[in-house]
Amino acid sequence: MSLGSFRIDYCMQTDLIPTIRRELEHQVDEKTRSNSQSFFKERVTFYGVKTSIVSKIAQKYFLEIKCLSKQEIFSLCEELQKSDYIEEAFIAFHWAYQLRNKYEPGDFIHFENWLNKYVNNWAKCDTLCNHTIGAFIERYPQYLENLKRWAKSQNRWLRRASAVTLIIRLDRGNFWRMSSK
Repeated sequence: MSLGSFRIDYCMQTDLIPTIRRELEHQVDEKTRSNSQSFFKERVTFYGVKTSIVSKIAQKYFLEIKCLSKQEIFSLCEELQKSDYIEEAFIAFHWAYQLRNKYEPGDFIHFENWLNKYVNNWAKCDTLCNHTIGAFIERYPQYLENLKRWAKSQNRWLRRASAVTLIIRLDRGNFWRMSSK
């Protein structure tokens, strides 16, 4: 057993991702499940759990993993995203955002990879970009140049990300302070 896996086992005392999945399955709301697809043009994979409950689940389990390193948490985020369930992606993005005070320039590659590999609908794009990537850009405004590149991408979610990342910061007036540096 490696030190990293020991720390994960010690920190959580459970098999975290299957536990989260069971909790999501237990929280399914049939009305939410039946109405969810109507918000999307593309096919989206849902459990059918209300967003407010997903947020509570994300926070509950973040308290169990906050003792892990940022890279270990990012690895868990990646595992959650692999399922393609929108609720699991929301949990991953919530956890990544909780680490915003620990962001370093090298973290940008994780976020860009997540956009390229796992973001396949507007809700995932907006959740990841408004909070996680937006907070990163606010901390490292030199990465605004990457958003300009995204705006010309063949990947529609990168194009959307180039604008959505700035929405909250524009609303707060932070972009104007960032762009004048």
